[in-house]
Amino acid sequence: MNEILLWRKIARIIMMLAERLEIEPERALGVFYDSDVCTMIHDPRYGLHLMSDAYVVDEIMLELQRKQG
Repeated sequence: MNEILLWRKIARIIMMLAERLEIEPERALGVFYDSDVCTMIHDPRYGLHLMSDAYVVDEIMLELQRKQG
């Protein structure tokens, strides 16, 4: 995937995550980069970069829930 397109996708995901968690985008950036989803989206073997932004945000939310309990 084109790196510019991936960075734009990540930016959209971070903004959606900030809205969903009701936090500042800077904090959402940290949440994203601390997630396993971040690693997976950069690895084309997983195909996560092909999924919708909303799907990726949902995956991050599920990961956060798993880590909490």
